[in-house]
Amino acid sequence: MIVWGARQVGKTYLVRDIFAETYYKDNYIYIDCKIEDEIREFCSKTANAEKIIEYVSLFKGKKITDQTLLIFDEVQECPNIVSALKYFCQDFRQIPVIVTGSMVRIKIQRETHKRGVADNGKFLFPVGKINQITVYPMTYDEFLMNSNKMLYEVVKKAYEERKPLDFKIHELAMEQVYKYLLVGGMPEAVDIYIEEGNLLESREILKTLYDNYLSDMDLYQASREAVLRSRALFSNIYKELNKESKNFSPGLIEKKSKTRDFVTSIQWLTMAHVINQSFQLKEHVTTPLMQDNEGTFRLFLGDIGMFSYQSGINAASFVSSERENTLSGIFFENFVADELAAKGHSLFYWKGKSSAELEFIVESDNKLYPIDVKKGRGTLHSLEKFSNHNKFELAIKVSKNNYGYDADQKLLTVPFYFFPFVAKDLADGKHL
Repeated sequence: MIVWGARQVGKTYLVRDIFAETYYKDNYIYIDCKIEDEIREFCSKTANAEKIIEYVSLFKGKKITDQTLLIFDEVQECPNIVSALKYFCQDFRQIPVIVTGSMVRIKIQRETHKRGVADNGKFLFPVGKINQITVYPMTYDEFLMNSNKMLYEVVKKAYEERKPLDFKIHELAMEQVYKYLLVGGMPEAVDIYIEEGNLLESREILKTLYDNYLSDMDLYQASREAVLRSRALFSNIYKELNKESKNFSPGLIEKKSKTRDFVTSIQWLTMAHVINQSFQLKEHVTTPLMQDNEGTFRLFLGDIGMFSYQSGINAASFVSSERENTLSGIFFENFVADELAAKGHSLFYWKGKSSAELEFIVESDNKLYPIDVKKGRGTLHSLEKFSNHNKFELAIKVSKNNYGYDADQKLLTVPFYFFPFVAKDLADGKHL
């Protein structure tokens, strides 16, 4: 298995400290390819699974059997291990192997290999031989489950029964949404908030993580120019969305630049799961969903906490009585984008004539679900325009309002705290 994911989202913790400790207690071997030089050097010279098993077994002084879990972490330092997974699967299928790390360089090599221009045959991605999962920052439901388990159970039950929450409980759940907008889903930031209840301390952790992301771009970029452009792109996501047209505008980052100048940076950052890219659909929408124009798209940060930190808005604004006026709708759009991406949805938005637009369009079980994200109540002008050109199963309005359904308009109103469950049901093709 390969575990993908952005840096510092908890991949190692999940694989080693939770999974291995729970299911392979005292019978797993953990290898950090960044610091265990001898194993890294050996594995870089062979993809022979039998030789790797023998060497690791002797080096660690532990016999490897079909009851032994092998974990190769920081495997970006030795991509050859990924190639070796083919032979583990082929010759030692009974031995469980998990590899993880910052996998963006490996993904690039995989894409290159797909196009038939692999690096002199040195890297071979084992297509069809492995399982793959992606770890994302904690979604709102995961955040709530950890910060207030009782409230999580009440919210989940209400969603499953399709019932609105009592007003006071609704207010409590929304209070947690605003805190999540501030803290986000990076495990370290969430942990300090839960352990100490300190939002400012959590913001300090976010600052460190944000700076680390900027520093890490040196590690996986091909050239100095690419590093600078990726940093500039990453640092200006809020600025790009906080304008009348939320579409990506290269000139906002670098004067006289073109979208093509940022193609490599966008590719790197989306593959690293640092940003999420949403493509524009126009007028009549057909399935399967496909982008209308490669040059027209929007970018969202992969973690809403980092997005809020990047905005520069004071942390107190997220918990003050004035937050309704302070926080613009783009915070909630980034929130919805991240929830959809974490549940495996590709992101699309719809742009009609004049000012008509819908923030997201989701395809589920070959049916269309337009999604309108409203900070407040808002109007249904855009949905009316969309329905003139498209048939849809159900329209979803995500807002701070309580749950409700209007059968005449085929409009489902879901509060922000319900949306993670909606996103999951759509991903599973379930009827809403």
